[in-house]
Amino acid sequence: MSELLYEGKAKQMWSTEDENVLRVVYMDQATALNGKKKDVIKGKGHVNNQISSLIFEYLIKNDIPTHFIKKISENEELVKKVKIFPLEIVTRNVAAGHFSTRYGVEEGKKFNKPVEEMYFKSDELDDPFINESQALALEIATKEDLNRIWDLSRKVNALLTDLFKQAGMKLVDFKLEFGTLEDGTLVLADEFSPDNCRLWDLEDNRHLDKDVYRRDIGDLTPVYEEVLNRLKKVLNK
Repeated sequence: MSELLYEGKAKQMWSTEDENVLRVVYMDQATALNGKKKDVIKGKGHVNNQISSLIFEYLIKNDIPTHFIKKISENEELVKKVKIFPLEIVTRNVAAGHFSTRYGVEEGKKFNKPVEEMYFKSDELDDPFINESQALALEIATKEDLNRIWDLSRKVNALLTDLFKQAGMKLVDFKLEFGTLEDGTLVLADEFSPDNCRLWDLEDNRHLDKDVYRRDIGDLTPVYEEVLNRLKKVLNK
């Protein structure tokens, strides 16, 4: 019988008959401020599942190892079981959000070189910033792990910056999570959707991501549906 193993802010992880395969259920829930703001958003789980599935399929075709297996329903997918590194790997191509407020930089400033940041994944500690030496001291990952993680993250940035540009969107920043399979293979895990990245329209910098919810500037599901439809047009050519 399937067992609920974990419930996060927007997804549930369930066991399957195969101990190395999990079933992910995307929920109609939006959160911000580390869960301090929370609402049920009808249709969000269905759209995020479609977006993330398309992105992971695209990355796999471009030789990025991931935990993704396949989408099995409107809001469910199968993934390989991974041991997650408690790290959030953040890449910023354009100044926005916390970076702008933290350093007094106007939103929209494009960096000559992407800014790379790591955060210790802990809701209790509010996901504090962590550098490489701290991660090594805490034995969160090895130097080799971190090198491989950043190598994959940079490849993902190059691939998705181009993909979203083709779809009329600017990839402002994004957060990735990584883990290892049973045989030790390092893979990209979690999801890739407007929940964990910032996307702006190329023409007018209109927000096409969760900032719509964070900042109360519109309805979330129609915005995510627009992202999905734009990606479908590019990927289904």
